[in-house]
Amino acid sequence: MVVAKNNDIDIEGACGGAMACSTCHLIIDPAWYGKLPKPSVDETDMLDLATGLTRTSRLGCQIVLTEAMDGLEVRLPSPLK
Repeated sequence: MVVAKNNDIDIEGACGGAMACSTCHLIIDPAWYGKLPKPSVDETDMLDLATGLTRTSRLGCQIVLTEAMDGLEVRLPSPLK
């Protein structure tokens, strides 16, 4: 989430990373999803509130980037119409 905000990516992150909202919802490329640490139960519960949920959805605030994640591909969910 911080990387997205620092690079002018249109992600809200309303709770500032406290995992109290789902406005930093990201969709992880399926090839990368299994390489990330598993989401916590709290993250999974919060994702239930996200719009456009997919099986590879994660909260951006819960992904701590490491060098091993170099090349990680994510996308933002499509906005509601």
